[in-house]
Amino acid sequence: MTNWLPDLSQGKGPIYVRLADQIEMSIAGGTLPAGAKLPPQRNLAFDLGITIGTVSRAYSLVHERGLVTGEVGRGTFVRDTRDTPPNGEVDPVASALVGTRSMTAPPGKIRFDSTAAPDVGQGAYLQSHIEGILRDHPVDIASYTRSFPDHWFAAGAQWLGKGDWAPDPQNIVPTLGAHAGIMAVISAVTAPGDRVIFEHLTYSQVSRGAGLAGRRTALVESDENGILPDDFDRVCAQQHPKVAFVMSSAQNPTLAVMPIERRRALVDIARKHNVWLIEDDLYGSMSLQQLPPLAALAPDRTFMVGGLSKSVAAGVRGGWVACPPHFAQRVRIAHKMMTGGIPFLLAELCARLVLSGDARTIRALCAQEIAAREALAREYLDGFDYRSSPSIPFLWLALPDPWLSVTFKNAALAEGVLIDDEDEFKAGRSEKVLHRARIGFSSPTDRDEIRSGFAVVRRLLENGGAGYDSIA
Repeated sequence: MTNWLPDLSQGKGPIYVRLADQIEMSIAGGTLPAGAKLPPQRNLAFDLGITIGTVSRAYSLVHERGLVTGEVGRGTFVRDTRDTPPNGEVDPVASALVGTRSMTAPPGKIRFDSTAAPDVGQGAYLQSHIEGILRDHPVDIASYTRSFPDHWFAAGAQWLGKGDWAPDPQNIVPTLGAHAGIMAVISAVTAPGDRVIFEHLTYSQVSRGAGLAGRRTALVESDENGILPDDFDRVCAQQHPKVAFVMSSAQNPTLAVMPIERRRALVDIARKHNVWLIEDDLYGSMSLQQLPPLAALAPDRTFMVGGLSKSVAAGVRGGWVACPPHFAQRVRIAHKMMTGGIPFLLAELCARLVLSGDARTIRALCAQEIAAREALAREYLDGFDYRSSPSIPFLWLALPDPWLSVTFKNAALAEGVLIDDEDEFKAGRSEKVLHRARIGFSSPTDRDEIRSGFAVVRRLLENGGAGYDSIA
């Protein structure tokens, strides 16, 4: 427990904002280091002569900024952020974006907190195509992208197609990856102050990005099969959202796959309330259960988003959005305004990978490697409760009593393994506590490293007493 006590005479605005800013500055300056436990709210309220409600609002604010994590019964802890600016300077945008992970694993650490496509020799494919682009387009790669050739749209239509459904190439927008495509759609169909629906646990970078853009979050309940239609209907009726973010297959982090009946119900409710749907199919394209996408059931109101990061190569920031008719130009303009535009080299590379068949070849190789690693997970985690799929590069682990999500994450870190606690996936302020962690296993370089990581995870799961250990 730290003896830290802030000075609320400093700063501007309401007391809870000043307290949150003081916490942020203390974290940035090192007074509150990673892993430090903040004082209990009641104690801090007494020491500062303010109400518990004020402290609670301040703690919630720094949680939303991505600076702390909390566990019921354990307290509030400073997150491990390695990208904090020096000299106590705090970048509120960076904080809001939750830069809680270093982009490369620290020396001696096993990266189980990423789901990028595994290394299966992509470099040789990329080299061949890049050499061809440099040879064929020496002028285009030296300038801004001012025109989009037809084969860029054809590639997107081919990659996003699923089963008997394929989008019209004229409704395709090439993007700087799936995340940029999603943000472009949100910017195109909503205005500041509008609400966007998210599940309580989801790819939270989108909700945080939407918050930076002035959109508000509306949370909807879900179960092992995805979004609950009745609650979706309730939220739509009460909060009047403009758009809903949905992962209909291989949801991140729960791996839920929405049954066809529920997909139809979701589409009917969206039509009833005039809500747009954004369908993130990054993992869905890898799922073994190839159900009709929402875009096939409701092409008039669904923006389907996909890319290459999880199944081909994360370093190739390529993706596409399949838009409802007459929306492609609006999304393309929004994407340019949000990102500055897509480089010719990147868009051409993605198109060549897809149209040549190399992207599908690489995806098949990645699938084989992911299946082998998932088999190792089943071997090492036998007897424990988790959800996994042979085609998806992560699993959703239930933690046995007395483990809590953040204590398990910190214990794993102390053993040299980086994992994601459930707070990483919370789209907004949620009281849900599931005592789970996501284990991503695609980034380690070889299977021996995978085995070492899973051995650590199992040892911690079996050593439940460590769940009571304090990290501060």
